[in-house]
Amino acid sequence: MNDRQTFNFDAPPDRRQSGSLKWDVGKDELPMWVADMDFQTAPAVVEAVTARARAGVYGYTIVPERWYDAVIGWWKARHNVSFQRDWLCFCAGVVPAITSAVKRLTNAGDKVVVQTPVYDIFFHSVENTGRTVLENRLTYENGNYAVDFDDLEQKLSDPLATMLILCNPHNPVGRIWTKEEFARIGALCEKYGVTVLSDEIHCDLTDPGAEYTPYIAATPACAKNSVTCVSASKAFNLAGLQSAAVVVPDENLRHKIVRGLNSDELAEPNCFAAESAIAAFEKGAPWLDALREYLFENKRAAVAFIERELPFIAPVRSQATYLLWLDCGKITEDSDELCAFLRRKTGLYLSAGGQYRGNGGTFLRMNLACPKARLQDGLQRFSRGIQAYREEKNR
Repeated sequence: MNDRQTFNFDAPPDRRQSGSLKWDVGKDELPMWVADMDFQTAPAVVEAVTARARAGVYGYTIVPERWYDAVIGWWKARHNVSFQRDWLCFCAGVVPAITSAVKRLTNAGDKVVVQTPVYDIFFHSVENTGRTVLENRLTYENGNYAVDFDDLEQKLSDPLATMLILCNPHNPVGRIWTKEEFARIGALCEKYGVTVLSDEIHCDLTDPGAEYTPYIAATPACAKNSVTCVSASKAFNLAGLQSAAVVVPDENLRHKIVRGLNSDELAEPNCFAAESAIAAFEKGAPWLDALREYLFENKRAAVAFIERELPFIAPVRSQATYLLWLDCGKITEDSDELCAFLRRKTGLYLSAGGQYRGNGGTFLRMNLACPKARLQDGLQRFSRGIQAYREEKNR
């Protein structure tokens, strides 16, 4: 029996009326927005959480040694990168870790460099804590995104710039940054005394055959001057269980991070957090490999459909994530308006690109992590909605 038969990704769980953020929508609406998959997680994770629930006691919980072993073992086996046990800090989620790191490693009034268009929560983590965002806009040419290194150096050289937040693989554009790109970034950050915070939550959702390099593995300078956030939550759909690891090789930086996580009450797991991550990393590889194949097929099908039916929409070719970044610049200058129109006209709920800043104002983000029948429903709604939008604009 092959993995596809073992793991049935074609049968979606019913998530309506379940308290799901994604599915808190109208009866006839189809949500394909927030990065949350419409699949049950790996059976090994379900078994571990169920066994823990059956215990019937849900008291204060420690981080067990098996959690450290599981994280270290996964990155070694999966990505050929060796983490040391002392580098790892438990945190109740990647976003809380980012906000805590911003507060602990920068000062109010400092500037934090982000590479836009990028995950919008980065801006909240910076601006809600009294810091200022400096945009290093990614270049966009012939459907490809790249780092503008001249602009990056200019931004990093600002005396008030004290942190750079990376996204690897990049959400929403789907780029996996290379070791060579990271080496250049690391050298610039070392030159200007800027600390790097790398959000690598999507690292296990690469296309089959695509390789991911953690920022800290690029060069010794990158390792020494960085904080990396990783988690099983995105690849195994465990966001509601609130578990992440913060990886900090440098001892001085690590002390600051640990103090911040403890001060913000983020360093203690709930009783399911560590157990779910351990199960995912120890036993979830076959499920994840089957999932990645399924997601890759969905991505290919979506790109082919859009290029055939809507040639004026340009899907950005990506190497990772289940998020499709759609260039709608030929039909709109306002993706917020287009997104609202699609939802009103067809019930299809996508993410408008403007919230990611940079050149995102003419883009939409579509979540492809759903059964194939649901994907086809979404694509048909998208096609009808786009055609209706064009007709309305051309009246």
